[in-house]
Amino acid sequence: MLEPSNNNELPPIPGKRYFTIGEVAELCAVKPHVLRYWEQEFPQLKPVKRRGNRRYYQHQDVLMIRQIRTLLYEDGFTIGGARQRMSNQQEGEDSGLKRHLIRQIRSELEEVLTILKV
Repeated sequence: MLEPSNNNELPPIPGKRYFTIGEVAELCAVKPHVLRYWEQEFPQLKPVKRRGNRRYYQHQDVLMIRQIRTLLYEDGFTIGGARQRMSNQQEGEDSGLKRHLIRQIRSELEEVLTILKV
């Protein structure tokens, strides 16, 4: 298993759609019980559950787990601090996306207005 400070030495994420908890544990160098615990602590982390409550993680879940791992093991955040940082980042991304959409809608409405004036 990798040392916590070696996050940049994690294996590349394969181009699969779904990963089992064992595969994610290897890709992120954490144990499966840690992943299950992080699911309880980080509301953003919601793997798909299928037959028999088996977890299937997607690519963005693996990236999020690696980010959580970095915050906890390398940056020294507590669980609460990492949770807050993750929610702040998500809010920032959401507001940036909203601003972009508003700009796009506004420009399209201005184009419609110029067409209607003719």
